[in-house]
Amino acid sequence: MAEGVKRRRYDSPRRREQAAATRRVILAAAQRLFERDGYAATTMAGVAAEAGVALKTVYVAFGTKSELLRALWHVLLRGDEDDMPVGDRRWYRDVVDETDPVRQIELTAHNSRLVKVRAASLMRVVRDAATGDADISALWSRIQSDFYENQRVIVEALARHGGLRPGLDVAGAADLLWTLNHPDVWLLLVGERGWTADAFERWFAETMRAQLLAPGA
Repeated sequence: MAEGVKRRRYDSPRRREQAAATRRVILAAAQRLFERDGYAATTMAGVAAEAGVALKTVYVAFGTKSELLRALWHVLLRGDEDDMPVGDRRWYRDVVDETDPVRQIELTAHNSRLVKVRAASLMRVVRDAATGDADISALWSRIQSDFYENQRVIVEALARHGGLRPGLDVAGAADLLWTLNHPDVWLLLVGERGWTADAFERWFAETMRAQLLAPGA
């Protein structure tokens, strides 16, 4: 190579898409193993074998097993690999911006169903692993605090539109919504008792209306 001529860095849309596709394959493999075997029993080598890639590829893409779990959680919660937080997502903003309290409840129930179909089983993995791993404990704490804050924002929107039942303040309503919408409830009713996703969505909407909304709302 002539002196002074810089080597051009090879980067192309096709290369980036190949890397993204490899990440998706690894994430899907990790989800299967985490949900089947749990966090502790799942190894990076096992994920590599399940994904059909080299172990080095998994480490280059995600660094550590805890970061792999964290990345998978964000994908399942949000629905894609975009970094946009839940609070800025269109499906969440549609709830907050809706002016009809009953419609807000219906949208919340539907979103809850969609997210839990994607992410509730992995949330159980995170919860169970949190007691034995400091990184996962921090992730679990963040999940809980973010989840509560997202429920509180919905309740504040209900209150602005005059939807909360008399005597129920925002703090109390946020506690109720956080509890009713918690993935543990889904895991009990759908996972343990065999409810369908449709049945859960109907129950959740009806219970939110009874617990949160003013009569006649």
